Amino acid sequence: MKTVLEGNHAASYAARLCRVQVIAAYPITPQTQIVEKLAEFCADGSLPARFIQVESEHSAMAACIGAASAGARAFAATSSQGLALMHELLHWAAGARLPIVMVNVNRAMAPPWSIYADQTDSVAQRDTGWIQFYCAGNQEVLDTVIQAYRVCEAVALPALLNLDAFYLSHTSEPVDVPDQAAVDAYLPPFRPRLLLDPEHPRAIGGLAGPDAYMEFRYDLQQAMDEAKDALVKADAEFRLRFGRGYGLIEARETEGADLALVTMGTLAGTAAAALPALRGNGARVGLARVRVLRPFPAEALRAALRRARRVLVLDRNLSPGSGGVLHAELAAALAGRPDPPLVLGALAGLGGRDVRPEAIAEAAAWALAPERHAEERLWLGLKR
Repeated sequence: MKTVLEGNHAASYAARLCRVQVIAAYPITPQTQIVEKLAEFCADGSLPARFIQVESEHSAMAACIGAASAGARAFAATSSQGLALMHELLHWAAGARLPIVMVNVNRAMAPPWSIYADQTDSVAQRDTGWIQFYCAGNQEVLDTVIQAYRVCEAVALPALLNLDAFYLSHTSEPVDVPDQAAVDAYLPPFRPRLLLDPEHPRAIGGLAGPDAYMEFRYDLQQAMDEAKDALVKADAEFRLRFGRGYGLIEARETEGADLALVTMGTLAGTAAAALPALRGNGARVGLARVRVLRPFPAEALRAALRRARRVLVLDRNLSPGSGGVLHAELAAALAGRPDPPLVLGALAGLGGRDVRPEAIAEAAAWALAPERHAEERLWLGLKR
C-alpha cells in the first residue's frame, strides 16, 4: 500500500514485515516512536512478537543477544547516549556473529545536551563489527531494514541502520509498504547457524587464549568482506522484486568532475539541490552519497571518483583530534591511486544545525579555490 509515514514509523512497519520475534526497547528521543508503534502492533496482534520492556539500552542489547542466541529474529532501536551505553554489548553481538538489526536515529552526543541530528553517535561504533547503513529517505529506511535482515542472516553479522533525527525520524513522506507475501518471498524465516539448545549443549563466548583469538578476528573481517557482495546481491534482488535499489553508494556525474561532493544521510539531498546552481556557474560538480559505511565501499568510491580533480567530503560528525570520519576514511581509500584527487573536508550540520543549498555552494567555492591544501578543514556555518 501507498501511505504517508514518518521515518520512525517506516522502521516500525519494516520490522513488522520482517516478522521480528523479539523486540527489546528503552525509550529515548527521537527514536521512541519506533518502539511505541511496535508495541501497538504487538498489542493488537498484528505482530506476534515478544516485546521486552527493559531498564536501559544496555539491557535492551543484552536481551537481543539472548534472543538471537536462542534462534529468534531480534530487533532494537536507540539514539545517541543510548547507543553509547550499548557499546560494550555491540562488540559481544558482533563477536558472537548474531544477525541483530537495530535502528539508530542519529542524534548529537552530550554534553551539551542535544536531541538534534548528528552522526557522531553511530560513526563512533564503526569498529564494533556491525554493518552500518545511512539512509536518505523514509522509503529507504523501510527497504533497508528488510535488506539488512537478508544480509545479516546470510553473513552472520549484526547491522545498524541510521537515519537523521527529525529530518527523517519526524518528517512524513510517501512510502510504499510492500505486501507481506512479497517480503516473505524475499526474506525467508531465520535459520540460525548456531543456537543455544539444551539438547545440544555448547559453550558460547568463552575465554580465548592468544593461540585462538586472532582467528576469531580474522573470521569477523572475512564476514565483513563477504558482506559487500551480499549487500550488492540483496539490493539487486530487492530491485527486481520491488522496483527500488540503492547500492553501496549512489553517484551522479562524479567521474572527471572538477569537484565531487561526498556525504551520508540527508545532507545528500541538500547537496543535490545545490548542484544546478553550481553547474550553472561553469563548474563540473558531481555528488556521491555513501549508503554503507561498514563494510567501507572503497572500490565503489574509487570507481565513482575516477579522474575527479577535487573531492569535498561533508561530514555531519566529528572525531576530535582528526576531523570528519568519512573524510579520513575516503582520503585513505584514495591515497594509493595514481594522481589522486585533493580530498578536502568540511564539518556541516553538527547538532542539527541547518545546512541550506546556499551553504553547500559556498563550501564548493571554498573547495575550488586554487590555494586549498589537504590539511585545511572547513567548519560550515560556524558562528565565530
